[in-house]
Amino acid sequence: MEPFILCENLVKIYKVSGLEVVALQGLNLAVQPGELLGIVGASGSGKSTLLNILGGLDRPSAGRVTVGGRDLLKASAGALDEYRSTEVGFVWQQTARNLIPYLSAQANIELPMTIEGVRRRDKRAWSRELLETVGLWEHRKHRLAQLSGGQQQRVAIAVALANRPQMLLGDEPTGEVDSATAQEILGLFRQMNERYGLTTIIVTHDPQVARAVDRVVTIRDGSTSSETVRRVADVEAALAQGASEAGHVYEEYVVVDGAGRLQIPPDLRAEMEIGERVTLERADGGILIRPAAGAGPAASALAPDSETEEDQAPSRRGRLAGWLKRK
Repeated sequence: MEPFILCENLVKIYKVSGLEVVALQGLNLAVQPGELLGIVGASGSGKSTLLNILGGLDRPSAGRVTVGGRDLLKASAGALDEYRSTEVGFVWQQTARNLIPYLSAQANIELPMTIEGVRRRDKRAWSRELLETVGLWEHRKHRLAQLSGGQQQRVAIAVALANRPQMLLGDEPTGEVDSATAQEILGLFRQMNERYGLTTIIVTHDPQVARAVDRVVTIRDGSTSSETVRRVADVEAALAQGASEAGHVYEEYVVVDGAGRLQIPPDLRAEMEIGERVTLERADGGILIRPAAGAGPAASALAPDSETEEDQAPSRRGRLAGWLKRK
């Protein structure tokens, strides 16, 4: 199946006060149609820059990015305007970017459709369905001040879907709510993803995002570093045996780019005292990475660990301890 989103060697350079800041440097990413993806990373890692490029709000400096077969690097300004208004739904962390405070919840949802010239009857039918889906039909006449933070984000998700987009983007959508409400919002993203077949990407600092998505991509220094993938088969087997949601099992992988480069997570580099050089050795079923002589302590084997942990994504200590296993 062709990826719905494909980024190849994506580069984004900003000029700030005469200086060049590299936000993305050779990032590669493929997202399948209908996938629910989480993107995590430290502040300044490039995750929001990536989201802005995918949403047509910014252009990359170099590389290739296509969404639904549309080349966003070569698209004209008019084509990008149409793309943003018809193909993409945004949910931002700040309520002021999502909703107009003096309009009711239903009026906020209908506004994008009014701009696109949708008929009144169709607007009312679709806004009602969206409000019922997010559980706020009874609050349809309430304005922002009459809604809680979680309710406001629910309305924001409905607004993002008003023009029936193919892709839903969330930039820190749980950043201003408590942890319980955050889980409800992430659950709503999954519900929308499954109900309407939306390709969905959530940028977040929330460590619990792995529970709500199919795959988590970590970005460091402007490029993809690792992936955490939920092992669906194990989950389905656990649920069939009557296990709870806590039975989820995850696999974390280091991402290797087309040139063979990989990023060893900082915590492992510090623990193993890995400097600028390492040695590689062929090993049974993989490659063994050791600190180079003179660049750290005496070489010690980084033993593989095949055990999985429940209730959370696996620790890097076990998953990424120097072994690149062939799958």
